[in-house]
Amino acid sequence: MRSNFLSALMVAAVLTLYGCGEVMFQETREVPNRIWEVGNTFRFDVEVVDTMKGYDFYIDLRNGSAYPYANIFMFVNTTFPSGKSARDTVECFLADKSGRWLGSGLGDILDNHILFKENVRFPNAGTYSFEFEQGMRTENLPEILDVGISIEKHRNR
Repeated sequence: MRSNFLSALMVAAVLTLYGCGEVMFQETREVPNRIWEVGNTFRFDVEVVDTMKGYDFYIDLRNGSAYPYANIFMFVNTTFPSGKSARDTVECFLADKSGRWLGSGLGDILDNHILFKENVRFPNAGTYSFEFEQGMRTENLPEILDVGISIEKHRNR
């Protein structure tokens, strides 16, 4: 019985590693008091050297099962090494139409790894800043625990 469990655990670990690309950058920040307040932004500075490879950008969110919505709107502000900036409005789905959570996790905490942009090349080397702010109509958004970004080398699927 124990041998079957260990074998299943090994297979799950290999599949998990195979499903992820080579991580270039990954960082998360804790949301104070599990309430993402309007105006509270999370900034991530990424040093880019290789401008020839394509990368996939993911938004990493951790929410509690008491989160009252099926989605979250966010503003993603990108500042380029040149000082120019761009702003994207992103809708992240956290639950399906039936209300079933899409994230993975145990208990009442769910991890979401949401593809934001696929196979993007950085136009210049240097430091890029990514800033996330919540864009919901609720000023104090409860049950958001962590906000983060992952940038992975693009893999042809």
